[in-house]
Amino acid sequence: MGNRRRVAERRKTKPAVIGGMIAVVVGGAGIGVYALWGGGAAADDRATGSSASADHKAVKTGPLSAAEVQTTATKFLTGWQTGKVAQAAAVTNDTTAATALLTGYTKDAHITGVTVTPGTRTGDKVPFSVKGTVSYKGTKKPIAYESSLTVVRNKADGKPLVDWHSAVVHPDLKDGDTLVTGESGTPPIKAYDRHGGELTAAKYPSLGPVLDGLREKYGKIAGGKAGVELDVVRGKASQKAKLSDKTLLTLTKGTPGKVNTTLSPVYQAAAEKQVAAQDKSSVVMMRASTGEILAVANHNPSFNVAFQGSLAPGSTMKVVTSTMLFEKDLIHPDESHPCPKTYKLAGWTFHNDDDSEIKQGTFKVAFGASCNNAFINFAPKLSDSDLTEEAQQVYGLGMNNWAIGVPTFDGSIPVQSGAQMGASLIGQGGVRMNPLNMASVSATVASGAFHQPYLVDPSVDHRTLAKASRTMSSQTQAELKEVMSYTASYGTAAKAMAGMSGCGAKTGSAEVDGQKKPNGWFTAYCGDLTAAGVVQAGGHGGDTAGPIVAALLKLGG
Repeated sequence: MGNRRRVAERRKTKPAVIGGMIAVVVGGAGIGVYALWGGGAAADDRATGSSASADHKAVKTGPLSAAEVQTTATKFLTGWQTGKVAQAAAVTNDTTAATALLTGYTKDAHITGVTVTPGTRTGDKVPFSVKGTVSYKGTKKPIAYESSLTVVRNKADGKPLVDWHSAVVHPDLKDGDTLVTGESGTPPIKAYDRHGGELTAAKYPSLGPVLDGLREKYGKIAGGKAGVELDVVRGKASQKAKLSDKTLLTLTKGTPGKVNTTLSPVYQAAAEKQVAAQDKSSVVMMRASTGEILAVANHNPSFNVAFQGSLAPGSTMKVVTSTMLFEKDLIHPDESHPCPKTYKLAGWTFHNDDDSEIKQGTFKVAFGASCNNAFINFAPKLSDSDLTEEAQQVYGLGMNNWAIGVPTFDGSIPVQSGAQMGASLIGQGGVRMNPLNMASVSATVASGAFHQPYLVDPSVDHRTLAKASRTMSSQTQAELKEVMSYTASYGTAAKAMAGMSGCGAKTGSAEVDGQKKPNGWFTAYCGDLTAAGVVQAGGHGGDTAGPIVAALLKLGG
């Protein structure tokens, strides 16, 4: 919502109880529906006292009973509804945080007249619906949403407690966030595609976080006027994760400003369709010669993995590794280079996918087959910082200086040694990327130079786009196109790229601890168009992310 001067309003008179009596029903039938009077969560902070037993009792352990879960949930929800904040907070495992957020629910968010309707308990989890009224300076508007709580057993004394997280109060809250109603510090905006069509989250569900980011960045300079709204104001942890403030309810609309973007309605619609059909998928498309972002889409619209994700990119990182190897004259596409089944480095034994090996073959064949040890066995010839410098100097990655118009994660390629350095060569270890980063990698190969991706033209706010400190040679570019073209025609990307010409591609599979299937990656270019995608826990990139990327590139244009 932007910066806002938040001043708690002092209550001059004590609130009155509406209806005269509040009934709480607890029994075998479950938790009843409780009607809260208008004073809200700040009306009465007095907790009901209880006397401690003089007899020492053993700490209870083991699974929670249905009665324990239901009784604890009842106490919390009743306390919240009836304005007894201390009572509600006392049955959580973080009374300080619970007290602050529940108090702010009325004082800062101005939500009153709350009714909570519990749903059917499932194990230790109790879902519930919330209805209330947001009131601010004579303007009122109803609010309704669904949430849930989970009851856990306190290890210290065995008591059942609500496992406190801010999301209990509202599912869009992260821990440390707050709810605030007031005059928005940031006017609304209307965003438009490259052809003048309005971009809305209703039409393009993936664009919710993007539109929030555009408003935060350009609301004050786009000529709009602020309205009144209920917002999620991000705390330090969310800000560190580059999450933008989020509007939950608009009481009075301001006058929106206008922001033009580089998005293409054709590619955006196609991207939305592709990710909607594939769980945990994200994709970015851009123009290689300019850096213009043409589409961005995520299956889960609540977080923009495509721009802000931080994931190991797996074998798609081999494009950057190969650039470094070619420039150092350590190998070239048609030179013989084996890919052993296993390779030992600094006490680690590295394996290829399915324990495959290439006894006699060229580096191009190893690249096309994505054979890990054909890359890792160069580690003894490299310094610890070589890959980091290559990514930064040629591809503009890992500098934390991209300015695309909304928040992004610009990749991370830390300097590492030993086995971790070897793992980095194949996109594991400490290397982290997202589809925007990997689309930019293919764009740099396609155009021969790094062009920072952007969503809003830099002339709008006179910002400076990031630059790479050097450009790869024409020979290196030709060699990269050779191995990526081979991969698209005959290697692991061939199935997804079938029937397409003038293209290059690279697949990737990134192992994740505790995850049965790897994250599947795919990055490719066709002419001046480039795209990259990831499907988390999907499996091999050629089978999962590949069809998504290929579908966009087949549109041409």
